[in-house]
Amino acid sequence: MTATPVVTELPPAEASAPPAARRRRSRPGRLAAWAVVVVFGGFGLLPAYWMLVTSLTPREQAFSYPPSLIPDSLTLDNVASLGDNPDLFRYLTNSIVVSVITAVLSVIVSAYMGYSFSKFRYRGRRSLMYLVLSSQMFPQALMLVTLYAVFSAYGLLNSYAALVLSFTTFTLPLCVWMLKGFFDTIPDSLVEAARVDGASRLRIIHAIVLPLSAPGLVAAGLFAFVRGWNDFIFALTLAGPDKQTLPPGLVNSYLGEASAAWPELMAASLMASIPVVIAFIAAQRYLVGGITVGAIKG
Repeated sequence: MTATPVVTELPPAEASAPPAARRRRSRPGRLAAWAVVVVFGGFGLLPAYWMLVTSLTPREQAFSYPPSLIPDSLTLDNVASLGDNPDLFRYLTNSIVVSVITAVLSVIVSAYMGYSFSKFRYRGRRSLMYLVLSSQMFPQALMLVTLYAVFSAYGLLNSYAALVLSFTTFTLPLCVWMLKGFFDTIPDSLVEAARVDGASRLRIIHAIVLPLSAPGLVAAGLFAFVRGWNDFIFALTLAGPDKQTLPPGLVNSYLGEASAAWPELMAASLMASIPVVIAFIAAQRYLVGGITVGAIKG
């Protein structure tokens, strides 16, 4: 006679104890992670909130001490006063022209350079790659004197060309390495198949490689656009009053030796940040993928 084994089932409470215990142990970790996110998020958003609050605060309350994070009254006079400054539209136009041309030129040049580093093998390739990257080791302000002398010798001061060339020079290294990492993810077999079918090198990069690399191109272009939009020292030094962009233009308009119109400056800065925010929102689905792939592959 064969004995039947007895199977003892655990009570529901005991059976679910280990997962519950794990959840209890992981709860402090989740709380700590959320606390870190809230702290760093508040640290990053506080300047934007302060800029918004100051732009809506009446002038007589903007300089009160101690400052208040929640103003007693709000006004739109500071925003409305922007229409009284005719120079703001010129600064805005200059910023758009310079930033867009810088983004387009940076993407075009870095696309060809990144494709060369990724898909071609030639003597000095690795040394040239590190030479391009090493240019990021030097503070950009140190190059201002040299660039000023060069542009002055060639008659390029106080022009869009001086700003576009200087901004493109500083954005190229990161754009090249970002796109090089993106091109590395494209299989060489795809390029070889197109070459076997009789496609030329230019047709391969224009019809196959670049369309597949759209997220990387958008990420590189957006980086170059923001670099040209936010620059202050080069736009202040290399461009005259007629070609100055928003950052130095706003400082010259609202900050002086004897007084500072902080509410109006914050309102203008808030309006100046809207194009960049729109660009990030429009390109966010490409931006994350382009930066991630370009950072991982190398």
